[in-house]
Amino acid sequence: MSKTIRYTLLSLRDLWASAGPFIVLTITLLVLAYWWLDPNPPKRVTLATGPAQSAYEEFGKRYAKILAGDGIEVVLLPSQGSAHNLQLLREGKADLGFVQGGTSEQRPEDEENLESLGSLFVEPVWLFYREDAAKKLPATPALRANPDEGAAAPARLNSLTQLEGWRVNAGTAGSGIPNLMNKLLASNKVDPLSLTISELEQTPATVAFLEGRLDAIVFASAPESLMVQMLLQTPGIALMDFPQSEAYSRRFAFLSPVLLPRGVVDLAANIPARDVRLVAPTTALLSRQGTHPALLQLFVQAGNQIHGAAGWFKRAREYPNLLNNELPISAEAERSIKNDKPFLQRYLPFWVANLVERMWLVMGIIIAIMLPLSRIVPPLYEFRVRSRIFRWYGQLRDIENRAEGTQDTGPLLDELNQLESRAEKIAVPLSYTDELYALRNNIHLVRKKLQRL
Repeated sequence: MSKTIRYTLLSLRDLWASAGPFIVLTITLLVLAYWWLDPNPPKRVTLATGPAQSAYEEFGKRYAKILAGDGIEVVLLPSQGSAHNLQLLREGKADLGFVQGGTSEQRPEDEENLESLGSLFVEPVWLFYREDAAKKLPATPALRANPDEGAAAPARLNSLTQLEGWRVNAGTAGSGIPNLMNKLLASNKVDPLSLTISELEQTPATVAFLEGRLDAIVFASAPESLMVQMLLQTPGIALMDFPQSEAYSRRFAFLSPVLLPRGVVDLAANIPARDVRLVAPTTALLSRQGTHPALLQLFVQAGNQIHGAAGWFKRAREYPNLLNNELPISAEAERSIKNDKPFLQRYLPFWVANLVERMWLVMGIIIAIMLPLSRIVPPLYEFRVRSRIFRWYGQLRDIENRAEGTQDTGPLLDELNQLESRAEKIAVPLSYTDELYALRNNIHLVRKKLQRL
């Protein structure tokens, strides 16, 4: 090994011996901070969606695709609907889920265990009915869109009171529709026993409806639902108008009045042929308390992409928002909805940016503590190197002091020679060789003195 490499390694060894404890302490503090903050989210999360071919299922697939780009596997958990999703969240079987406003009565523990990531979209109450069933009803003014229409105007359903005696499918027990329909019927003083209510799933209910075994079918779904879009364009099927939509929204805080504009479904075919007033509960994305904040941030950012575009019932960037939420808003969701994507995430991979964003405060505190302490490293390094040389000065002075009271300097010269032999073997970095040569020069001076004596 060349002398240059040997002295370099020697300097590095001394530097590590001096600075090593501070480096180890810093790393230990960072590891403890990482363990305490847990900045990186788990790789797997469960999202409760809804029945097959529902809007919830479609949105769940979009969330899974977006989060897969950041290395997160979103497990889609099918359910019967909104009420079932809420139950899965309460039981801890899902981390997040789509829940419609007014789905069920809130429990006191919900505010402690669940939080909202914001309102995503409105789900209008789509009450489709068969036109041949409406023809059998008495031709009263209430059945017409405009009381001034002539007698030849087609009968139209525009009041829940006219459903008495009808065969109506009000959704499955696990969805939010049965509870919602009970509230709407009660507000219209309609006894549910006066209707033949079934609770079939969407697909078999739609088949029975199209075959004439049902007079009406109720959905509460986003317009992205394939069933909704299909029924809107099916001949012989009409959509109930809610002329009292504003009154419903005043009676029920979770409902909003919305308008399905004329021709929005198909401009060329002019579907629908007139504006249709509807009532719509707002759907929120709920999460369990304790779900990793980075996951919440990713879901909100994905929601901005999925639900931020203009649609039948919203303008661009109107959703997600912080309105009409029945549960407390997550702090992470509030930041992500109000602000754009964090600066670092625009230029760095999510994992790196997230680690820096969630650790920067702790890292700053650690640096603020360790920086003043690091100032003792250079003096400590210097003391460690020079102490190899200076420790021999005590023995050298002892030899010199003993020489003052004796005439026999032979043993002292032998001791001095041994001291010089050891000094020649001292290894120090090149920057401290002047100290070493000073020691050897002082040994030589003491030898001359002993020789004179």
